[in-house]
Amino acid sequence: MPGLLGTLNLGARSLQTQQQGVAVAGHNLANANNPAYARQVLEIQTSTPLPTSIGSVGTGADAVAITQVRDTLLDQQVQVEASITGSLQSQQTALQTAQDNLGEQLQSTSSSSDNTTNVGSPGALDSDLTSLFNAFQDLSTDPSSITSRQEVIASAQQLTSQFNQLDQRLTSINDQLNQSVQTDVTSANQLLSDIASLNQQIVGAEAGTGAANDLRDLRQQKVEALSQLITVQSSNDSNGDVNLSVGGQLLVAAGSVQDTLQAYDSGGGQLLVRTTTAGAPLTLTGGSIAGTIDARDGALNSLQDGINSLATQLISQVNTVYNPGYDLNGNTGANFLTGTNATNIGVNTTLANDPSSLQASGSAGAAGDNQVALALAQMADTSQADLGNQTFSESYNSTITALGSSLNTVNTQLTDQQSVQTMLQNERSSVSGVSIDEEMTNLITYQRAYQASAELVTTVNQMLSSLVTLGQ
Repeated sequence: MPGLLGTLNLGARSLQTQQQGVAVAGHNLANANNPAYARQVLEIQTSTPLPTSIGSVGTGADAVAITQVRDTLLDQQVQVEASITGSLQSQQTALQTAQDNLGEQLQSTSSSSDNTTNVGSPGALDSDLTSLFNAFQDLSTDPSSITSRQEVIASAQQLTSQFNQLDQRLTSINDQLNQSVQTDVTSANQLLSDIASLNQQIVGAEAGTGAANDLRDLRQQKVEALSQLITVQSSNDSNGDVNLSVGGQLLVAAGSVQDTLQAYDSGGGQLLVRTTTAGAPLTLTGGSIAGTIDARDGALNSLQDGINSLATQLISQVNTVYNPGYDLNGNTGANFLTGTNATNIGVNTTLANDPSSLQASGSAGAAGDNQVALALAQMADTSQADLGNQTFSESYNSTITALGSSLNTVNTQLTDQQSVQTMLQNERSSVSGVSIDEEMTNLITYQRAYQASAELVTTVNQMLSSLVTLGQ
């Protein structure tokens, strides 16, 4: 038999165990609103019994471990989905910014048989194209009119200014996306360093003791933050380390950073990502870095190429028709538009100072000749072979419709992806999250057990006092 002193020890052990249970429940409650926190559970085990002539007699219970409630598979799925979401979010931001800078209202309409993008806003490039050709049409009705000539010149200046501004905006967006790649690479490298440091802390804290649960929570949060930037492959060592690699390149092993990421110029000022030490270019499949690069080199690059092609063909075709024409003074051979593409397209500076030098006639000295002005006006409806047999307006609409379609696709994918990620996070919360009701119940249970254990200690103490008194 354990005797009174043994029972007193049993009660003291129980007090310590229930007190630890209260502390764990309190820690859970304190982190109820911490999304990175995984619920902790006190593992209680029966202490070693004492053998007696009537059988083993219990000696109470001991708190042996504080464990996390985590589902590793769910953690990995959340990590994977974080990369996909990060990629789609960065693509959406880039494409939406480009759409805003176009000055066009892109409205996607879809039905069972139609999925198109409507284009058009007053004052945008499409409207300015129309205004120029309309001005040529007005001039063809009165080729000697100085007012009509001024309207043509003003419309052309407005259109070329739109081309210049649009090219500047798209170039600025490209620069911003490159900066975003650099910023994300810097953030990813900092997270790699943090994770390696946490590996060291976790291994050190768990050497000969229990799990470093709070440090593990923080490390998991940083791994998921890293996954939002770039797709990483992770593996766990038996000693508690997490090893990370990207595209087959080992970046973190145990407590040290083996390699880092580097943004480098792949040519033409476009930044890609490689490893610093190995220097190996990485094929990125997810994360905001990959999404930024995909948007920059995909839809936005196609958009800028389309705008430049449109400007180049407009310069070439307008000048081809305009150059042989004659102005009111009988002069010929000048070009109407200058430059080579959207970057530098402009209007011949002579025209702004002297509208009479506009070459609207097909022959010298014929004041009423509207041959060139009419040919330029008719160009609005002329298909251009170098623009895929589309008119200028059709080519522009096709170019920005492609952007609208890409944005619409990304929006749809992101909505679906966010539903998947929310579902997984909710599922993980149901496993690892803190239930206030459950923890309050546990708290009351531990409290009552502590009170009962205290009553046991009081009872044994009274029995010991009686025994001492009896001996006297």
